[in-house]
Amino acid sequence: MTMLLSARKYWISGRVQGVGFRFFAEREAKSLGLRGYVRNLADGRVEAYAIGDLESLEKFEQKLAGGPATARVTEVKEIEERPDKRFRGFQIGI
Repeated sequence: MTMLLSARKYWISGRVQGVGFRFFAEREAKSLGLRGYVRNLADGRVEAYAIGDLESLEKFEQKLAGGPATARVTEVKEIEERPDKRFRGFQIGI
C-alpha cells in the first residue's frame, strides 16, 4: 500500500531569524519523517516546504507555530503545494 503524500509551504513571521529556528524546524521535520527544506527570507520571515502524510504535516505546522524557546512566532501562513519528488530528505536552505 502506498502512502498518500501531500505537501505544504509555510511562511513563519515574528522573531524567527538568528534564533536557531531553521535548525529547530529541520530537527522537527526529520523526527516526523518529512522531506523538504527550511530557509531564511530577505524580509525576515522563514519559509519551509514539507512533504509527508497529512497527520505529520499538521504536527509540523503546530511545531512551527511554537518555534524554539528563543523565537517569537507571530504568524504562520500555509498553502497546499504539489509534492516535489526531488526532495529525498529535509535540509536547511536550497
